[in-house]
Amino acid sequence: MDLIHYPDDAPPAAWGAPVLALGNFDGLHRGHMKIIERVHRTAAERGAMPVVLTFHPHPTRVLRPDKAPRLILTEAQKIEILEQAGMRGVAIVRFTPELSRWDPEVFVRVVLVEWLGVSEVWVGANFLFGRERSGTFAILRELSSTYGFRADKIDPICYKDVVVSSTRIRRLIAEGRVDEGAALLGHHYYIDGDVVAGDGRGRQLGFPTANLRTGNELLPPHGVYATIARVGTGLYPAVTNLGVRPTFEPAGGASIESYLLRGGRDLYGERIRLYFVQRLRDERAFESVDALKRQVDQDCRLVEALFGRISV
Repeated sequence: MDLIHYPDDAPPAAWGAPVLALGNFDGLHRGHMKIIERVHRTAAERGAMPVVLTFHPHPTRVLRPDKAPRLILTEAQKIEILEQAGMRGVAIVRFTPELSRWDPEVFVRVVLVEWLGVSEVWVGANFLFGRERSGTFAILRELSSTYGFRADKIDPICYKDVVVSSTRIRRLIAEGRVDEGAALLGHHYYIDGDVVAGDGRGRQLGFPTANLRTGNELLPPHGVYATIARVGTGLYPAVTNLGVRPTFEPAGGASIESYLLRGGRDLYGERIRLYFVQRLRDERAFESVDALKRQVDQDCRLVEALFGRISV
């Protein structure tokens, strides 16, 4: 898959006049994937290249940094999902204060027409662009007639009467409702990270943990979670603690520690993808090490029972 950036790179000649999905696409949830699927199908019918255009940084980082959300996906994760969905190219526009002041017509002419030469553009019904978010779908369609490409939209997607949106999913994950967030995403929420050396306390307790360092911005709140760890091509049920380990270090820094129930090997230096399936309980301090060990043992049995009912 080709990856280009505006204004630095010229589109590959093979892109021709691409069919384009336009948006921020944080999370690539059920609603986003409807747009991606439509672009993929339409491009195949037309013999065109299916391409995604998105922005970096997220526009709110530039326009309202104090209100900027913690993103669901890293840029690498987003690109990976888009490639798996059949997109042949991703165009990333560097969002700057100057670009934020462009009228919708300037953005369409400069980026969509002169840079990419699009034949068709698909957006979500609520997508806004241009100065002060003044560009609506009606304006995009009007401009598409002026510049000779087609524009269409996908209406909001509902899941069990709930409108799917990145904002709603972020809130669910931030509240620890990772199972509800997964229902709207269409897949388990996950983070990627490297296993780094810890203090070895989990091993001393009989539950050796993988300590994860991640670049993901959005994390669930402190607590204990049923998770799935992907190591290479293997999937392992795991108990994951996010927090400060209050039994030992009430004033310590936060960490992400996962005990793989059937891992069985040294994971230092490994790259892990950690899927959050369900919140088990709050993190809390225990009166003794033995009490903590009993609780962790109970957590493990709960996770074993959970994955006895659902497939890993």
